[in-house]
Amino acid sequence: MKPFRNLKAGSLIEEELGKILTRDYNFEGALVTITDVLVDEKLLHATIKIGIIPFAKSPVVYRALTNSASSLRQKLLKKMNIKPMPFLKFEIDTSGMTEQEKSGTLMLEDEAIQ
Repeated sequence: MKPFRNLKAGSLIEEELGKILTRDYNFEGALVTITDVLVDEKLLHATIKIGIIPFAKSPVVYRALTNSASSLRQKLLKKMNIKPMPFLKFEIDTSGMTEQEKSGTLMLEDEAIQ
């Protein structure tokens, strides 16, 4: 595998996904930013870390993004020339949060999976 290919793919996904979220999604009263994109070496999975302000809107935004992950992947595939296009998994970025907020985030992600 070519070195740094996953880093390049991650930066392209971050840029294009940011444009798509800005253009196509309206998260009522919430500011959603992509803080990091981690792509595995085989380009099969991408973990997208998102920051959500205010934190109280996190459940709604997280569920909306998780439920539309496949359609977002399709839109990215149309915009970018990456084969294979990684499957998208969203996580709430917990850097800069208190321990109480982090535990609430973990419970939120567990509820969304079920």
